[in-house]
Amino acid sequence: MDVDTFGPRPELIRPRSIAVETATASSLAAVDQAITDLAQGERRWAALSLRDRADLLDRVRALTVEHSQEWVDAALVIKGLDPASTLVGEEWISGPYALATSLHIVAESLRALARGESPLADVTFGSAAGQTTVKVLPASLYDSLLMSGFSAQVWLEPGVTREQAIADAGLAQRHPELTYGIGVVLGAGNITSITPLDTLYELIAHNRVVALKLNPITDPLLPVLSKVLAPFIELGAVRILTGGAEVGKYLVEHDGIAHVHMTGSANTHDVIVWGTGDEALERKKAGTPLLAKPVTSELGGVSPTIIIPGKWSKADIKFQAAHVATQRLHNGGYNCVASQGIILSSDWPQRDEFLAALRAAMNDAPARRAYYPGSDSRVAGARESYPDATGLGPDGGRLLVEGVTASAVEPLLSGEYFAPVLGVVELPGTGADFFRAAIATANDSFTGTLGANVVAHPKTIASIGAAEFESLVAQLRYGTIAINAWTAVGYLTPTATWGAFPGHTLDDVQSGIGVVHNAWLIARPQRTVVRGPFRPAPRSVVHAEWSLSPKPPWFVNNKTAPKTGRLLAEFAGKPSPAKLPVIVASAMRG
Repeated sequence: MDVDTFGPRPELIRPRSIAVETATASSLAAVDQAITDLAQGERRWAALSLRDRADLLDRVRALTVEHSQEWVDAALVIKGLDPASTLVGEEWISGPYALATSLHIVAESLRALARGESPLADVTFGSAAGQTTVKVLPASLYDSLLMSGFSAQVWLEPGVTREQAIADAGLAQRHPELTYGIGVVLGAGNITSITPLDTLYELIAHNRVVALKLNPITDPLLPVLSKVLAPFIELGAVRILTGGAEVGKYLVEHDGIAHVHMTGSANTHDVIVWGTGDEALERKKAGTPLLAKPVTSELGGVSPTIIIPGKWSKADIKFQAAHVATQRLHNGGYNCVASQGIILSSDWPQRDEFLAALRAAMNDAPARRAYYPGSDSRVAGARESYPDATGLGPDGGRLLVEGVTASAVEPLLSGEYFAPVLGVVELPGTGADFFRAAIATANDSFTGTLGANVVAHPKTIASIGAAEFESLVAQLRYGTIAINAWTAVGYLTPTATWGAFPGHTLDDVQSGIGVVHNAWLIARPQRTVVRGPFRPAPRSVVHAEWSLSPKPPWFVNNKTAPKTGRLLAEFAGKPSPAKLPVIVASAMRG
């Protein structure tokens, strides 16, 4: 993301109509008071037992559902969405639903630790490419029913054994009395659950109280987040701050702050850590950051979607075209893990048919306002770099750029547009040879390591061979890999990890340092690998994929996403078998 995480100028993002009063910018004195409050709150947080913490999370989960409509209404104001739009479903699923599901699993992890058990005591372990894996989806019978055909594994770092994973799970909550000061969370301006989820991870995984600084884009969420996070606020474990760049700078540099976590762009990260201009370059060279405290981050990047050629039916082509369009256009394209470049075989006989279907899917996706600051100028920049790009959608503002070369100097591969711009890179080959070449391109030419998608017909995977396919997947250096799914499924899976591939440093940060989510508090994760059905139900059943999942509710052309999303959020607040039939019925009509 290229918008300053400290916050763009408010005049650039003020909605045309505001349903809730936007908070005024916090003064620097208010920051001082918040840090004083948190220093006292840290002692109260340290004194809480694990069971009391779990009960606190249950209260926050109940408040999340109680105020979920208010949450979604605020998101619609921020994003300029018509309440009647089918895109409202995005806000239910990536907002209150995502937080409620995580709160539930984290509370269960705390209760396991309180009993003297590991959160991983009863989970399924496996292996992939010589690494220990933890099955994180499905994690319950409800997952098996609501996410039929989807699965996910967290791959642990090479050398980590099952026994070590069980012993180390729990992270800082293994010793809850040992707290680690005050952490800053610099909130995101796009997906509304990112900020509270990052706050939850700072509190639990790192055992720090939190000064939460909202991105000014999301200031309309202040009233509802204050209600949802009230149990933490009342305890003194969380303070919410608003304001622009001056507040953010003062906050992260404050002597009372022990740690900073941010979501944004690598450019913003470097401004925070190293400063600007020639002085920043000298600091980098000397290895002396301007911000001399630990920083973790989730910074996005240029996410690839690799399409391995195979023999697809017309229905397959139409569905997967909508799938790829969703990967780019969900939330208007303002996602850190939005696909920005598809890697396609020039030898695929169905290449032209797929590209035609992709153009149609991008063109016909519901209209929406370009709400994120700078979007129009970034699209204009893409047009200047690629004058032959095809303009799609109601105003031609969605760009499909064909003929992109597999080069790290390509503008489309070297920087995140954070706008509805999608490029097509073509390579020769089929089968394992093509996949191998595509992996090399994704690793070497695409900036960032947050997420990569792979689309392949089950027969194509079988022809490559399960073991070789797995070994090739292991070569992808990405924090989340989705096979016949979108990496955002990993974001929505609370037991999965979310973050860049490990190994980045402050002076070459790429997609960031560290992970979040991780509701089982797994130590030393390397990546999450998600798998989904190649076809939706009922075609999946006909073709023996044994998945009952229809078109996913996060698809941009899902007609019942608002109702399904609301029902899922309510279910996450209080799961019950009685709620399943109506959810399934709504999903099937999507």
